[in-house]
Amino acid sequence: MTIRLVISFLAAFALAVLIGSVYVPWLRKIKAGQEIKEIGPNWHKSKAGTPTMGGVIFIVAVTAVVFSLGFPFIREGELGALFVLLFSMFFGAIGFLDDYEKLKKKQNLGLSARAKFILQLAVAVALLYLLRLEGYLTPSLYVPFWGVNIDLPEWLYFLLAAFIVVGTVNSVNLTDGLDGLAASVSVPVFVFYTAIAFAWGSRFNCLGVFAAGLTGGLFGFLVYNFHPAKCFMGDTGSLFLGGAVCGMAFALDMPLILVPLCLVFIFETLSDIIQVLYFKLTHGKRFFKMAPFHHHLEMGGWLGHKWSEVQIVCLFTAISLICAIVSFFSCVGRYV
Repeated sequence: MTIRLVISFLAAFALAVLIGSVYVPWLRKIKAGQEIKEIGPNWHKSKAGTPTMGGVIFIVAVTAVVFSLGFPFIREGELGALFVLLFSMFFGAIGFLDDYEKLKKKQNLGLSARAKFILQLAVAVALLYLLRLEGYLTPSLYVPFWGVNIDLPEWLYFLLAAFIVVGTVNSVNLTDGLDGLAASVSVPVFVFYTAIAFAWGSRFNCLGVFAAGLTGGLFGFLVYNFHPAKCFMGDTGSLFLGGAVCGMAFALDMPLILVPLCLVFIFETLSDIIQVLYFKLTHGKRFFKMAPFHHHLEMGGWLGHKWSEVQIVCLFTAISLICAIVSFFSCVGRYV
């Protein structure tokens, strides 16, 4: 199994690099450029016109790996990776609609917040129900570190689960604000999923292939997305990525692992919420120079040092790696 996981990673990496070499110039040719928000840092305006929807690169790479290297497991009835891929694809499709609207209108406004929320909630409920029907989910929350299960009424579990899915997907989307940030922070997350699937044994082989493949796909995508970015992942990529992050957690039947594992994504979202609430309560004052938090660091918040994009990406990725290591030891003994 170790060899299959390594091959999944390498195959997805090579395929992503190959796809990007053709796809990125094509995006530039058709002028699929990203519009930059007026309220963002002034120096981000130089990025206007950078091709968006680059997330297709790692989406195609991981899909190819699942249907090739994961096929023997799928044929034997191990369908977890297919469900996670389906989960991610639906969210990616919502992101595609959003990106398409932005490109059509030539501005950084796609689908309305209400439309995105309704679509995301509908997808979350439908796919969680599918996982429940297929036996991948139980209305019981496994608590990492303590190793105990908390049984919940089914309606309450699904309500909580839908909130977790929509929250996670949008947290990843919100983190996608600097060159290479969302992809880099996500790499340790999928390394964790790969490691835990390997540690738990043959029952989780196909999920391991998915996680290893997406890790490789993200590394290949970073060839084009790391600063200075030749393309952005767009909502197509960030919503797919968010769906994959929470889809894996639910397929492994431990959604609460997202709390220690995704602290970077959670803090980015909290910084945005704090900013909005503080602005309203103080009638116009700001807690951060700009939210989410990565922009606060960019603009020299608190310490006065203006962090570069590369410095922020390295910092957040290091924190994500620590979270992944801690998360691994919090649950590795569950099935071992």
